[in-house]
Amino acid sequence: MNAKRAVLRIQLDQGAKEHLDRLSRSLGMTQISIMSRLTEWVARQHQIIQYTALGVLTPKLAAPLARELLEQLAGKQPEAASPRGSLTDAES
Repeated sequence: MNAKRAVLRIQLDQGAKEHLDRLSRSLGMTQISIMSRLTEWVARQHQIIQYTALGVLTPKLAAPLARELLEQLAGKQPEAASPRGSLTDAES
């Protein structure tokens, strides 16, 4: 195994597993490659996006934070925006 890789186990309920099976077949990708790409995508996102996607923030709290994030990102040059920083990081 490549020393730069980690192997993790995941636990899915039956419905999620069935959806992953269908997605894997329809895309012609392995389930491992799908889960790896999803994990890498989530890891590259801003904290608010991560928390919202993972269900950590309630919709009531997520909406104003998402709006604030969009306003901050809209006011910055693309190269200056930090994809993983917190709101306080983006302000400094």
